Amino acid sequence: MPAVSNHSADAAHPLPSQPCARTLRHGKLSFSALEQGDGPLVLCLHGFPDHARSYRLQLPALAQAGFWGVAPMLRGYEPRSQPSDGDYHPLRMAEDVIAWIDQLGAQRFHLVGHDWGAIIGYLVAAIAPERLLSLTTLAVPHPGRMLRELLLRRPSQLLRSWYVLLFRLRGVAERALERDDWALIERLYRAWSPSFQLPVDELAALKQTFGQPGVERAALSYYRASFFSPAARATSQLLAQPLRVPTLALTGGADGCLDTRLHDDFMHESDFPEGLRVVRLMGAGHFLHQEKPTEVNRLMLAWLKLHGAARASTSVAESGASASPAPRKPG
Repeated sequence: MPAVSNHSADAAHPLPSQPCARTLRHGKLSFSALEQGDGPLVLCLHGFPDHARSYRLQLPALAQAGFWGVAPMLRGYEPRSQPSDGDYHPLRMAEDVIAWIDQLGAQRFHLVGHDWGAIIGYLVAAIAPERLLSLTTLAVPHPGRMLRELLLRRPSQLLRSWYVLLFRLRGVAERALERDDWALIERLYRAWSPSFQLPVDELAALKQTFGQPGVERAALSYYRASFFSPAARATSQLLAQPLRVPTLALTGGADGCLDTRLHDDFMHESDFPEGLRVVRLMGAGHFLHQEKPTEVNRLMLAWLKLHGAARASTSVAESGASASPAPRKPG
């Protein structure tokens, strides 16, 4: 296996005190991203209704701990990342991730994902486990087991998932989402994280993201592309196999979107032969990394440190190679 590639600083490339902007690419698509820090790469993927700023409270912590945090906008969340074929299946996003990692020069990396970002993370673990040092998922349990066993194990979740059916109604969903200055987004935040109030400036930035041409339809298309398509069948087969990446799964005890008990139902150690830890944060809701950043960051950083060095050392030993030179930001 290849060694770990790091991003490092020197006097000519000092550490930034705030996240910086950069552009990632996959084919003809371009993706804005925020980055901060130097060291092993940690890719942070947002969910719905959200964007890259979702990780504004994690990027500084990653940088301070000696990691290189990169938080991109997912496919479709800005006009230049909207594919002409309208393909928004999570499997395509997993392919985006691999293209980004290649562009960033990292052979192996850590992945942190929330909501849809977590689902994409599970898929990356399925298609390219050799590239991942660790996986940290926020709010979403094993999606393969959930799809196969939900009706049997936790049918009450269907009531919480009413929005999935709404979002599949073309035209109706778009009008509902944008009505009254995106009031549905505020409603979802209140329902999914009852004790959390998104700061006013962050809510304004989120509405600005969704107000860009094509973003609303792209975000809704995630729900329309994920269940009935050839890619959906391929995803089901991929997620039926063990995920051979050390995985930390964090769930909010007060999650109003995905019942926290789903983690009891669908996170099985047998599905994660490289290691699994499930932690419930009581009092946190769906957006737990924004609600309880100190606790989430502590758990996340401990997991990264636990698995980064060990897997990197194993890779070097197995390959008989020395560590790769650290890529740097453009000067």
